[in-house]
Amino acid sequence: MSKPVLEIYWDFSSPFAYLGSTQAEAVAARNNAELIWRPMLLGGVFKSLDRGPVPLMEFSEAKRRHYMQDMLRWAAYWNVPFNFPSRFPMMTVKPMRAWLALPEDKRLDFMRRTFHAYWAEDRDISDVAVLRELLGADGDATLAKIDTPEIKQALMDATQRAVDAGVFGAPSWVVNGRQLFWGQDRIPLVEAALRGELTI
Repeated sequence: MSKPVLEIYWDFSSPFAYLGSTQAEAVAARNNAELIWRPMLLGGVFKSLDRGPVPLMEFSEAKRRHYMQDMLRWAAYWNVPFNFPSRFPMMTVKPMRAWLALPEDKRLDFMRRTFHAYWAEDRDISDVAVLRELLGADGDATLAKIDTPEIKQALMDATQRAVDAGVFGAPSWVVNGRQLFWGQDRIPLVEAALRGELTI
């Protein structure tokens, strides 16, 4: 019997994607699933849906307060650091391109460091000097690639893939190419789907 496949669509710009990313590997391990990270430019997804660039900021005051509290609760529940950044929204084109420009075996560590830098340390991940530090030994070589036509196209293609998959927010989880779930709070449903217990 083949392993279930779990895809996670993400962007550094999303607090919910950050929270979900801290749990994705454990979710896959618990369910013996293949985990595939799917980068995208969330602003590009929103544009394709004719939504504003920051839906969170379009909520009512009460709903926005609730979401802010909810993020803190999830961070506390999972015991992960969380500090809503002073620079929000964040332009993530450069770090997302950097992720794509890295060798595949270097991407996960960079993703973890960059998510943490933005959502725990309030650092400006759009700044080239910050990115160079986060990339470490791969910094100069990777940054030299982020404005190449190939990497630009790779991010556009990745974003279009998300749109084609029906993604409208981050994180979006797709189980076996068929079932889509949105949000870090949908992980129990994602796990049920991975186990074959939820088929709708």
